[in-house]
Formats: sequence, structure tokens, C-alpha cells
Amino acid sequence: MTGETTDLAALALKTQEVYERSAEIFDTLRDKSLFERGWLDRFLSLLPEHPAILDLGCGSAEPIAAYLIRCKARVTGLDASSAMIHLARTRYPKGDWRVADMRALDLTERFDGILGWDSFFHLTGDEQRALLPRMAGHLRPGGLLMLTVGPGDGEVGGHVGDDPVYHASLSIDEYGLLLDRAGMALLDFVAEDPGCHGRSVLLAQRAA
Repeated sequence: MTGETTDLAALALKTQEVYERSAEIFDTLRDKSLFERGWLDRFLSLLPEHPAILDLGCGSAEPIAAYLIRCKARVTGLDASSAMIHLARTRYPKGDWRVADMRALDLTERFDGILGWDSFFHLTGDEQRALLPRMAGHLRPGGLLMLTVGPGDGEVGGHVGDDPVYHASLSIDEYGLLLDRAGMALLDFVAEDPGCHGRSVLLAQRAA
């Protein structure tokens, strides 16, 4: 167990550079069938018309940010990988794409919604605990937060192409407690949703 924990800790430090090095490989392999659409449509249905959305870990903008843009959302995309942001800017040159680490989130803008799809779960448990109140602080009253997390507390390894990457999650009880402390309410949580390729999805709302 100690060796496994050490390996995962090392992997957590290297995950960001994997996406930088393998941006084009990831983009090629990324499922763009928009299997996420059900959750995205629910998210959008609870937001005002033409919402301002912060997409944390936006990657190359395909397919999620692109779908939000088609739905008339005003998207600000952040990603720690400059290679990913380059792809996003190439595809949508008029978009607001920024190279930034979500762990240091500190923007002057406030948003109607914040999305951390297949990105937030690359942070360690402690990093997630620190970021949740930051995200809440970047939401307008009544704003929504939607994240993919794990089905329960733990750390696991995954892959981008042939490169290993890190994933972590807190328990849903701890997420609920942290959200409550940040002035947010947990609206829904579906563990390993079979209609969304097994993603575990958390939806929360800031108090109005």
C-alpha cells in the first residue's frame, strides 16, 4: 500500500505535464460523440439565457466548450496546458481561452456556471478541498457548479494514450459538507451514471 501511495503521489505531480506533452494525442482520442449532453443540457436549463460559464480544464474546446458555445453560452476556458489552449484558440479564435492552473483560481469575473468536467478529479483531495470554496466565490448568487468526481473517496491511476495520469475523489458526504460551508447546496449526485459512460457527476448551486 505504501508503494502504491507513493506512486500515486508522484503521478499527481506529473499529470499536468502529460496533458502538455500529449495534447494532440488526447485530442485525437477524446470521445467527441457528446455523451455528456444530458448533463450539459440539464446544467444549461437551470442557467439564465446566454449564461457566462467558466470551463475549468477546457482542453482543446472539443466537444464540451464547443457545445456550450453553440448553445449561446459565453464561455471562458481555462486550462493549465498551453498546448491544449493553442488547439482551442485555433478552433475558436474569437473565444476567451486562458492558460491558467485552476488550483490558483483568482479571477475578477463572476459566472453563472462553473464546469469542471474530467478535470477537477485530477487534483489531489487536499487541492479539491482548497478549490471548492474558491469556485463558490467565483459564482454569482444562484450560480451552478457541475463536476465529475469519483463514486467515493479514493485515488486511482488512469491513462491518456500510453501515459499514466492521476485521479482522486472525496466522499459525497465530504463534498456536501464542503459545499455547505461554502454557501452552496448539493442538488444532485449520480455515481457512475450508466447514461454518461460511467461518469460520477455532482451538481451544486450557490445560494441566491
